[in-house]
Amino acid sequence: WSTGARTGASGSSRRAPRERTRVAVRLTDFLRPEGVLPDLAGRTAPEVLAELCRPVAAMHGLDATRLLKTLLDREKLGSTGLGYGVAIPHGRLKSIKDTVCAFVRTREPLPFESPDGQPVRLVLAMLVPEHATEQHLELLSDLAQMFSDPGLRDQLVAAADVAAAHRLLTQW
Repeated sequence: WSTGARTGASGSSRRAPRERTRVAVRLTDFLRPEGVLPDLAGRTAPEVLAELCRPVAAMHGLDATRLLKTLLDREKLGSTGLGYGVAIPHGRLKSIKDTVCAFVRTREPLPFESPDGQPVRLVLAMLVPEHATEQHLELLSDLAQMFSDPGLRDQLVAAADVAAAHRLLTQW
């Protein structure tokens, strides 16, 4: 779109709409290597979310119980399972200033009420500041696109260690 003035048939001048500029949101900004938690043993979504909340809370000086409640409250609104063995549980917290992410690969596939009915092995949890609406939606959109890549999903399931999984997620 041009942002200059245009003259219509009536001779009146008006400005063309501006295209919204989107700032790239990168997972590398929010996912620390220690936030990659391989092979968690939980057998249900709530168990896995509880397992991931403890180290995330410790890393960021947050309350694990509050993190878990936030994620579980969001799950009550509808499953955050995307399909293809992936879930992106997420929520908003007043007590944080920056987005916090953690990635989990579960030992065994677990039910997550995904739209395709497939169990989940790959979980990327995301907590955002309460006011970060646009950033939250952009990051969710980017994550959904990233996890739509079957090659990436396969590589994450097969990743030999935390460093390999972190590299795959942050360099996609």
